[in-house]
Amino acid sequence: MILSMTGYGKGEARSGHRNITIELKSLNGKTTDIKIRLPQRYREKEMDIRKMVKKHAERGKLELFIDVTVPEGGNEYVLNEGLFRSYYKKLAALEFDLGAAGQSDLVSGILRIPGVVDVPKDDITDEEWEALRGAVKSALDQLYGFRQNEGAAMKKDLEQRVNSISSLLEKTAPFEKDRIEKVRQRIRQNMEDFVGRENVDENRFEQEIIFYLEKLDVNEEKVRLKQHCKYFLEQLSKEEVQKGRTLAFISQEMGREINTLGSKAYSSEIQRLVVKMKDELEKIKEQAANIV
Repeated sequence: MILSMTGYGKGEARSGHRNITIELKSLNGKTTDIKIRLPQRYREKEMDIRKMVKKHAERGKLELFIDVTVPEGGNEYVLNEGLFRSYYKKLAALEFDLGAAGQSDLVSGILRIPGVVDVPKDDITDEEWEALRGAVKSALDQLYGFRQNEGAAMKKDLEQRVNSISSLLEKTAPFEKDRIEKVRQRIRQNMEDFVGRENVDENRFEQEIIFYLEKLDVNEEKVRLKQHCKYFLEQLSKEEVQKGRTLAFISQEMGREINTLGSKAYSSEIQRLVVKMKDELEKIKEQAANIV
């Protein structure tokens, strides 16, 4: 089973007069990078929340947002009336002196000044912490489900592309014998043109041809590429969650054999098949880079 690194999850909970909403987003990343945005009230719990996310979400760029709202009638926020009045009198007088009275939204500006509106300093109760934990877990569970669904689609696509490479590899067989004969004839023609047909030592020529053609043999590359494709599909079929790094490594080894096959091809038909293999492999690498 594979999991996509991208996903989204949401969790909600209520504690007393507070409604807690959790949003969790995950994007592609080489390591585990967690960013948490939360109200000042929950700062003391940030490390505990971070541990929960890291344990269950694994690899990727993760952003967790915690929002707390209070229905009408709640007492989440306290207005410091004395401080508000003091700011208002001084700023209103300053506006009047500058001839700018009525040109700014004085009230909303004062409300944004630190200390004018504050949050009660009551401690987080065990009940509220459990509600928050539950909302985070719900978001993580939803994220996992999202990743799982995306991973299923990715698995299907990867299987098709690996099977395509295997199929293209089989299609090279009919062109292999022809290319050997063409290389043999070209070398002989070049030799005869250079030293003359009567001066060619046939025994020495055959020995050199055999040595040269052995370097063009692609059987080992084909065997290894088949094994890599088989191993890649085996990893995809495992029940446990597969690591994207493992699949990325196998795809690199596949690329090594495809490149060598192309460099030894000496056949336009085989080269065309190799180009198609490389195209499929690039798409495989892109997918593997987005697997947890």
